[in-house]
Amino acid sequence: MRDGFAMFQFSIYLRHCSSRENADVHIKRVKKILPPKGHVGIMTITDKQFGMMELFYGKDEKERPKTPQQLELF
Repeated sequence: MRDGFAMFQFSIYLRHCSSRENADVHIKRVKKILPPKGHVGIMTITDKQFGMMELFYGKDEKERPKTPQQLELF
C-alpha cells in the first residue's frame, strides 16, 4: 500500500499505472518483495476491461468507482 496500491477486496489490491512501462516498474517491485510462501498473481487490465466489470454489494448493484486508464491487480 505504501507503493500506491489500494485494497479492492480482501487480498486483492490494485494500482493505476499510466503506461505499460510504468506497470513493469511496479511489477518488478512486487517481485522483489514476494513472501517465501503463499500465492501472488499479477494481472494487467485496461480501463475498458475494468469498466465492463459489474460490482455488487449484497443484491444491490453499485456504481463502478471512477478509475484512470489502466489498472494493475495484485
